[in-house]
Amino acid sequence: MNQESLLAYRNFLKDSVRQNIDFGNTAQSRGVPPPPLQKPFPEGAERVCLPKEEVWPSVRQTDLVGAIGRRRSHRRFDREALSLEELSFLLWATQGVVDVLDSGTALRTVPSAGCRHALETYVCLFRVGELPEGIYRYLPVEHELCCVRKTHQLRQSLVEAVLGQAFVGTSAVTFVWSTIPYRMEWRYDLAAHKVIAIDAGHVCQNLYLACSAIGAGTCAVAAYDQQRMDRLVGADGKDEFVLYLAPVGKIPKQ
Repeated sequence: MNQESLLAYRNFLKDSVRQNIDFGNTAQSRGVPPPPLQKPFPEGAERVCLPKEEVWPSVRQTDLVGAIGRRRSHRRFDREALSLEELSFLLWATQGVVDVLDSGTALRTVPSAGCRHALETYVCLFRVGELPEGIYRYLPVEHELCCVRKTHQLRQSLVEAVLGQAFVGTSAVTFVWSTIPYRMEWRYDLAAHKVIAIDAGHVCQNLYLACSAIGAGTCAVAAYDQQRMDRLVGADGKDEFVLYLAPVGKIPKQ
């Protein structure tokens, strides 16, 4: 990469874009209604109700200081399945809705610039309770899963999409986060894209800490074939595209 290109990419991390934005002319300032809290799901789609917080007794005893101290990236996973209760907890910890403020705004378990929450969560399920292998999307408002599609070739397709990183395919479940940029652009215009990336970091860190509560591990992954990952979850690659992923599995016992 030449020096000019290097500086251009570094500029993305600065707040220098903001000075060129007319914040009196954003979609929000023009009175355009905010985009919905989550991507709509098809009418009649197969949905799975997730266990509520009342059935997470073990995670209540987790020592936060200890969980932070034990945080590591794990690339080796046990063959043990995750329970549906455990998956429910991980989804809530990373994108759960705490309170809906209005039709386009909700407080969640993670921070987000302007409370815009421009991420969608997909999970590639391999070993979770009795659920069939397949791709599901998390519906945070309902705290449910929506089946995208069931497939027996998912493991191979996922590994190919992450450029041959085989450990991703050994997980019990792999979290895949896409972004719908307009949710953030509605308020921040061109300044949206830096904070979308920052938000993804908040979400994944919560996953690391939540995994500690259930004896599981994860490893953040940002290297993948963009088009393959988008096709895998059904994103169009323009108004929605994959940004980040993280495989999750139980840590092998010593």
